[in-house]
Amino acid sequence: MISKPTPTPGPEGVTTRAPPPGAPPPPPPGRGAPAPAPAGPPPIEHPLPSPPADTPAQPPLPELAASDAPALAALKSLVGPQRIELFHTDELIRRFVATVDNLPREKAFTRLMPVKQVPGGFVVDREGERTVIGKANEARYTPYVRLAEAIDPRTAAAVYIHFYPLLQQQYRSLGYPDRYFNDRVIAAIDDMLAAPDVSGPVRLTQPRVLYQFEDPELEKLSAGRKIMIRMGPANAARVKQRLRLVRAELTKSPPPR
Repeated sequence: MISKPTPTPGPEGVTTRAPPPGAPPPPPPGRGAPAPAPAGPPPIEHPLPSPPADTPAQPPLPELAASDAPALAALKSLVGPQRIELFHTDELIRRFVATVDNLPREKAFTRLMPVKQVPGGFVVDREGERTVIGKANEARYTPYVRLAEAIDPRTAAAVYIHFYPLLQQQYRSLGYPDRYFNDRVIAAIDDMLAAPDVSGPVRLTQPRVLYQFEDPELEKLSAGRKIMIRMGPANAARVKQRLRLVRAELTKSPPPR
């Protein structure tokens, strides 16, 4: 004679029946479908192009720790001996990667940039009780704008492609083992290209020591976009033109509109 399962009290007074003899045990509580497999690295959006066919043969790359001398030599050939004074001459790979990574963020530290800080103090003008970016402030950026216009985008791209393995290695060391550095370069360029064209005086506030944009929409912009605004609309237009040319060389496509 087979005995019937005995009802047992369940939660909240609900009566349940015990499983019949030989039935498989119920799954342990809290264990549902298997966890999804971890996501792989993000897809590469902007594969590094091949160097131009007429690029001269390059020497083998050194180790990252020994890259200062060849990187400086390449930079001198790119910008010329007269403009090399605008650059720091140490840790160029590290400085370049850190700056590219920081420009689309809230802050980009000048001490980490490959170029030296813009000389002179930040120039402001007074318009009644308002403080605005001074018209003379644009002149502080003139050497850097001329530097950008003096660099041949095609040659710059060839140098960048040659040193790319070291740049990618340095980028990984920042904590991005699965990220592609050229994608970050294009993101930084696109971010600066999207800087607004501000017409008229740019109003400032000075809550403490440093000036801030009075317009909260400008103040929350990335570090790269703020640089474009500080240099003035005429300078920004010239720099954007060079950025478009460099972007075209690194992607073989125009920037998005």
